[in-house]
Amino acid sequence: MADPSSYRPRSGSIPTQPGVYRFRDPKGRVVYVGKAKNLRSRLSSYFQDIANLHPRTATMVTTAASVEWTVVNTEVEALQLEYSWIKEYDPRFNVKYRDDKSYPWLAVTLGEEFPRVMVGRGAKKKGTRYFGPYGHAWAIRETVDLLLRVFPMRSCSNGVFKRSAQIGRPCLLGYIDKCAAPCVGNVTAEEHRAIVEDFCDFMAGQTSAFVKRIEKQMYAASEALDFEKAARLRDDLGALNKALEKQAVVLGDGTDADVIALAEDPLEVAVQIFHVRGGRIRGQRGWVADRVDEGDTGDLVETFLLQLYGDETGDAIPREVLVPALPPDLDTLEQLLTELRGSRVAIRVPQRGDKKTLQETVARNALQALGLHKTKRASDLTTRNRALEEIQEALELDDVPLRIECYDISNLQGTEVVASMVVFEDGLARKGEYRRFVIKSVEGQNDVASMHEVITRRFRRLLDEQASSVEAPGGEVGQGPMLVDPETGRPRKFAYAPGLVVVDGGPPQVAAAMAAMSELGITDIPVCGLAKRLEEVWVPAQEDPVILPRTSEGLYLLQRVRDEAHRFAITHHRGRRSKTMVESALDDVPGLGEVRRKTLIKHFGSLRKLRAATLEELTQVPGIGPGTASAILDAVGARTGQTVSVNTATGEITTDVEES
Repeated sequence: MADPSSYRPRSGSIPTQPGVYRFRDPKGRVVYVGKAKNLRSRLSSYFQDIANLHPRTATMVTTAASVEWTVVNTEVEALQLEYSWIKEYDPRFNVKYRDDKSYPWLAVTLGEEFPRVMVGRGAKKKGTRYFGPYGHAWAIRETVDLLLRVFPMRSCSNGVFKRSAQIGRPCLLGYIDKCAAPCVGNVTAEEHRAIVEDFCDFMAGQTSAFVKRIEKQMYAASEALDFEKAARLRDDLGALNKALEKQAVVLGDGTDADVIALAEDPLEVAVQIFHVRGGRIRGQRGWVADRVDEGDTGDLVETFLLQLYGDETGDAIPREVLVPALPPDLDTLEQLLTELRGSRVAIRVPQRGDKKTLQETVARNALQALGLHKTKRASDLTTRNRALEEIQEALELDDVPLRIECYDISNLQGTEVVASMVVFEDGLARKGEYRRFVIKSVEGQNDVASMHEVITRRFRRLLDEQASSVEAPGGEVGQGPMLVDPETGRPRKFAYAPGLVVVDGGPPQVAAAMAAMSELGITDIPVCGLAKRLEEVWVPAQEDPVILPRTSEGLYLLQRVRDEAHRFAITHHRGRRSKTMVESALDDVPGLGEVRRKTLIKHFGSLRKLRAATLEELTQVPGIGPGTASAILDAVGARTGQTVSVNTATGEITTDVEES
């Protein structure tokens, strides 16, 4: 029996929007599915004192071991998704739902001369069109009651219909205009069937045409000064809009589509997909995966679509796939999916309307899933402690590595070599203590020598700061007294030795780091390397790597540290490369010295912005006159076809752009 407090989510992590939630047992089986107008309020009620809970609820929360949820736009969407999950998982504690009855359908008896609309359960009958099923009969009845004022079709039983026909007087619904009263001949069978067909089309998701038609009739009645009719149509329009919410028709054109959204960070990506069929949400799935490359959103979308649909055929692939960004090889991917489905499949990014709104809902779910994943694996104190303990045990360290520093080298074919240092304390990133290094003493592409240099520079700084610092009270946990500059009183952050040094690479990089530290006389700081190919952990003086299980929290933490160092190094390298390109383009500009070149780089920031600048903008930079501005544009704007001339006598500048 589990203690509910062991898996209780933090209150602030639960959204306040409507949604559907699932409780799972220790083996991952769904034991209960529910919905809520406010997820935070509803889920919090499960984690009160067990003595205050209903016995069945108390049994459920002690059987479960985890809880998860999905956010939706409206309560009715939550109702639809709740049913889908109950049908899919058949949860143990939902067996008694709806008094052991089958779930209700909305049925239209098209096989009768005067079709009727009704709520039914059980097996389907021939000649009847069904919509649903739904979680609650009352929700369907409320929707039908709203729609009958717009589509006044028959809803009475056969007995009431025959009795009204015999006495020549309609029932109450006929008097209040919620039935066209075919029983007394107010409409013919053909006219009544047209109303029924419109009702069925609306329930099937073809809603846009009806809304537009009523709006057009309302405006026409208003222009004709028939305000009573306009008011009635206005009320009908309000009833339609309210019914749309209750029926959870998320796409008014009845589209079959898969709506996909991603939530990304440099280390991981969360994917959520809503399966929409007939304009309604029929299911939802989600994944969280580690990012293994520097691909953009389009690349991630392409990889996901291939994995999602690679083994599917026919109707399992929808006509339309809505994505946050187009894959780089769009035409080929559309052709592949079209062949698998057997008919045209379109992949596109929604720009406006219902589809855009729905994708924003899916994106919120993806962001929530990524946040929860990171909360569980990174922010949870128990998980972080377990990760640090696993690292200590695997590397046979004397102490838990409360401070971990990781180093990575980045270069482009041996040019602009830079290094990064990131710091994690107690399993969390300390971005204020990140550092960048420019490697100048190493020529060519030599990651081993570069690693030796950066480790030497970092730990020489450590020794210097420790030697020149004084102790002051108030140090952080695990670091002892605070070390401060004796002159300024400011803390010396880099006077603290790390509990573990991680380098991005294998045995050569590890050996270089150890050699650098040994040359400085430092022998008590452990070093390891993490190789990307097989995620092997290399330690000094060992022929074989340490292999951590793929599910290890310790390996996950080392990956996060390594990937963060790589991201930080790449960002630094790109910035350096951009500035180098600008400096290179300006080298041959006559009269442009080093000081003015740096001023120009600082003002525009990149070569692209400099190329887009006009002569007037260039002359606004201090020290840049018309003649120098013209020479700069000749140097960096040659590709634009821009021809510049300066009248040296008057200082007048003229610019001509050649037409292609």
